[in-house]
Amino acid sequence: MASRQTVQSEIIVGALERMANHPTAEEVYEAVRAEHPGIGRATVFRVLGRLSDEGRIARVRINNGADHFDHRTFEHHHVRCERCGRVDDVLLEPRGREVDEAAERASGWRISGHTVQFDGVCPECQKVQAPPAE
Repeated sequence: MASRQTVQSEIIVGALERMANHPTAEEVYEAVRAEHPGIGRATVFRVLGRLSDEGRIARVRINNGADHFDHRTFEHHHVRCERCGRVDDVLLEPRGREVDEAAERASGWRISGHTVQFDGVCPECQKVQAPPAE
């Protein structure tokens, strides 16, 4: 059951939608604090957790890193830059139940869901990357 809408949750969702870059909880807090200095860090972190539990936003669990948050809640994958930590969406087919069913056939397990995280170097970091030595 979804909890009631609060002013704080609407402010936080609005910030997340404006940022649209898969921010961490700390980054969301900094953005919210810039416009609403009365909202505390614990409130932002707690509301982000609640909103992700309710499915209003998505929590993107990053291997060996802080969780990020996504205003897009439809099923999709993510890619993380190994240099700067940027996280972006990866929209691929197949996804969803089709992948789960293939995993069930291959493993014999009953699959309840999956996550995919690609790792690489983002376009911005590629621009500043030194060419490999010959």
